[in-house]
Amino acid sequence: MSESPERIIGSQPLYQGRIVQFRVDTVALPDGSTAIREIVGTPGAVVIIPLTDDSQVRMVRQYRSAIGEFLLELPAGTLEPNEPPEQAAPRELAEETGDRAAHWQRLTGFYTVPGICNEYIHLFLATDLTPGPTNQESDEFLEVVTLPLEKALTMVKRGEIRDAKTIIGLLMVAGMEGPA
Repeated sequence: MSESPERIIGSQPLYQGRIVQFRVDTVALPDGSTAIREIVGTPGAVVIIPLTDDSQVRMVRQYRSAIGEFLLELPAGTLEPNEPPEQAAPRELAEETGDRAAHWQRLTGFYTVPGICNEYIHLFLATDLTPGPTNQESDEFLEVVTLPLEKALTMVKRGEIRDAKTIIGLLMVAGMEGPA
């Protein structure tokens, strides 16, 4: 379907934050009725699969306030205004793990919660890693964890890794490497 079945007839901004914006749109539907759409806007993000030469994956363990738990995740971060994803990915990898990668490959991209949010995440594979110092944001308290890719995939199957972007990234790279 190329033409939108909905037409925005009103939009009310509710909040403009550092990372997200909230608005309520009133839309006209094809049958002439109207509906309300609650929208979360973001600048988008990158997620990186840092894979060592011996098939170890570099991850971060961090506390997520929204769910009140620690999660094991692939390194990721929000795009700065007008920042190309190809620039954001190396910046985020270095900030969170300290790693620099000689080889980068964009694997795919995906929407996280398209029913309410426009966030689009760009997924990159980073290889030929060189360790270095981290440069974490002042509000980030991360523990860098290195695991064999096979173990990370087992953790996904057991429900021990529950972050969607991490699951997608690990399954993508596993598909490239052959059966897990």
